[in-house]
Amino acid sequence: MAHRQVSAGCAALTVLGALVLAGLPAAAAVEPPAPAPAPSAAETLGANSPSAVVLRALQRDLSLTEAQARTRLVNEAEAGTRAGRLQNALGERFAGAWVSGATSADLTVASTDAADGAAIEAGGARAVVVKTPLADLRTAKTKLDRAVTGKALDTPVRYVDVRTNRVTVQATSRTAADKLIEAAGVDSALVDVKVSADQPRALYDIRGGDAFYIDDTARCSIGFGVTKGDQQGFATAGHCGKAGAKTTGFNQVAQGTFQASVFPGQDMSWVGVNSDWTATPAVKGDGEDVQTAGSVQALTGAAVCRSGSTTGWHCGTIEQHDTSVNYAEGTVDGVTRTTVCAEPGDSGGSYISGVQAQGVTSGGSGDCTSGGTTFYQPINPILSTYGLTLRTSAAESGTPAPEDGPEGAWAAGRVYEVGARVTHDGVSYECLQPHQAQAAWQPALAPGLWQRV
Repeated sequence: MAHRQVSAGCAALTVLGALVLAGLPAAAAVEPPAPAPAPSAAETLGANSPSAVVLRALQRDLSLTEAQARTRLVNEAEAGTRAGRLQNALGERFAGAWVSGATSADLTVASTDAADGAAIEAGGARAVVVKTPLADLRTAKTKLDRAVTGKALDTPVRYVDVRTNRVTVQATSRTAADKLIEAAGVDSALVDVKVSADQPRALYDIRGGDAFYIDDTARCSIGFGVTKGDQQGFATAGHCGKAGAKTTGFNQVAQGTFQASVFPGQDMSWVGVNSDWTATPAVKGDGEDVQTAGSVQALTGAAVCRSGSTTGWHCGTIEQHDTSVNYAEGTVDGVTRTTVCAEPGDSGGSYISGVQAQGVTSGGSGDCTSGGTTFYQPINPILSTYGLTLRTSAAESGTPAPEDGPEGAWAAGRVYEVGARVTHDGVSYECLQPHQAQAAWQPALAPGLWQRV
């Protein structure tokens, strides 16, 4: 929304062997200490130590106690790992996963085969049997997207709803939805229609959530601090500015230049800043900054908070990923739909789940007085498309930019999706949750993100 205003073991064993062979007493040949247990997903992702500002906002916006908010963040981190394992195991039969309940204690995984029920339950989730696999729903949605002509503001939103095992079309009338379904050649049994007068709009208007100005005529909000080689900058929404547009900061001091921008189609861009500005992992919260630790994508149903320069810090839940929405300027695909409110000027601002970056504000409807629906452009595609590295709070925040290496080898800085296979130290692993790899998240050290195969 722009507001129109101005990243020695062998030697030790050899020495120990030499000492034993040299005749040391048996007591010297003690058993080595047991290896430290692998960190849990919550520990890996920082969910077990949330900031006070995240906890306060979750309590306010989701009507939780502090204990419930803490438990919810841990449960969501652990659920993401379990869901990833089950998705990889089910393959084509997988039909989606989501969390529910005040503390996200319930993970549900859908499959098209009732025989998978025991395996799903053994994997720590409630099993649901549905008719249509997720891949088929995505195909149907793609057909609907391709059938959209012009601005199509009468059918502005389309998404796969894993909880109903349907594709949903939001339209201003049933007639408009039916025309689109017919034109797409999609089986109407796969589609739910939601009639609504809501008209999403791009929310125009280097700490996430801080204001910045574009060519002295529009205001947007910073998403997340990033680097590309030696160039520092930030990710934000594409509709905030075109490549080459100049920016000034919240203090009206010269800041940088849009390096690349896409809108519509997607809603992504990044700004390279001058030497007076430093990219940080901070996101502006309610009186306190939240430090970004990574970009692990949260599940449907998970809590998410947003920071923007107009309305500040608000929270809600993730409704659907991979949503298509029509703005007056055109269609944007692949955004995430949420219950978080926003207003003009919040565009480009940060969406974060716990301490994991999720995306940048694209648009929505409603406001923060009466409530609304918003959409964010996921951060991982921005990082991957532009070869950016997210600034994080971890000690390894100097994670290198993605580099070409042996094919299939794990590399810090690369963005990985569920099911991606890599090798590291001669061992093969399969990805469990979408994320940008960091130096400390090597597969053997991050079982919440990687499964040995």
